[in-house]
Amino acid sequence: MTERLHYVTETPDGEAAGPFALSSDLISELLTSMRLRGVQYRRVHAGPRFGLAFDAGPGHAAFHFLAVGSAVLRTANGTIHELTAGDAVFLPHGESHQLLSDRDIPARGIGSFPTAALGNAIGDVNACPSLDPNPSAILFNGTMEFDLGGMRGLGRLMPDVMLVDATGERYPGLLPVLTSMRREVCSARVGFAGILARLAEVAAAMIVRGWVECGCDDTSGLVAALRDPRLARAILALHRRPGHHWTVAELAAECNVSRSVFADRFHTTIGMPPLRYATELRMLLASQWLAQGTLSVQSVAQRLGYTSQAAFSRAFKRVTGQPPGASRATSRPVAANTADTADVGG
Repeated sequence: MTERLHYVTETPDGEAAGPFALSSDLISELLTSMRLRGVQYRRVHAGPRFGLAFDAGPGHAAFHFLAVGSAVLRTANGTIHELTAGDAVFLPHGESHQLLSDRDIPARGIGSFPTAALGNAIGDVNACPSLDPNPSAILFNGTMEFDLGGMRGLGRLMPDVMLVDATGERYPGLLPVLTSMRREVCSARVGFAGILARLAEVAAAMIVRGWVECGCDDTSGLVAALRDPRLARAILALHRRPGHHWTVAELAAECNVSRSVFADRFHTTIGMPPLRYATELRMLLASQWLAQGTLSVQSVAQRLGYTSQAAFSRAFKRVTGQPPGASRATSRPVAANTADTADVGG
């Protein structure tokens, strides 16, 4: 994942049209709808031998930045990734994983280590309680609430591990952010915990943007549609105005193609008719808004263009299999942002 991927579209006569990137409007729409907020952060100083286990966190992503030393990342399926100083890694699905000094080191749950927390700041602690006064590895990790909003389908298509080479072309601008993170991690200046938390969120967002800009690794019909100028305008219109009850003719006009050509191409590429996609998008947004707990069912219905709450509730249950109230009831409050220091030595 260190090289920029180029995608080739075809002209109507089937000839290659050259490299194609997602439009800036579409990328902006994706990133505008994205929620990426830290729930918990840790700065970890590790001794020569360490094994850290991180539990799965459904609905959350994990972010690690290795400032000093080296480590091995082992995923839930046993895949190994070698990390060196300056590497960042984003796990968008929040699956369980381990960070180890070596492959044969046993892992211990990160929550079981002694932790010193001073509000939202990180205190200066004896980071390596071993005979060696200097830590062998220093890292900063975060658990983040991660949601792509109306484009949530793309989130499910992301790879389990997004290992970043900040010097590669795929992530322009990321290297200065990670350099600043390394400086803050190692210097422990006043207020560095809060600065690190914000930098981690920026870095994670840039990683997601790099993946989107490079075509999302060509993983689905939705991505193919986003790269197709005959469909992308319609999808953008749907996401910008989900409360408008679109007709196929209106969507076709957005793409400057005939109704029949648009409907056929949309169904072939996305795998469903355009109006069904529009309805599922509305219900996806409704689920998100209801789970946040800030809007009433009536307000969500009005925002999505329904003339009555009853009509909205019927549509919601038809698509999701449950009434709107159940979505609100099952939403969980997000823990307050915390920053702490785990002291790991060996």
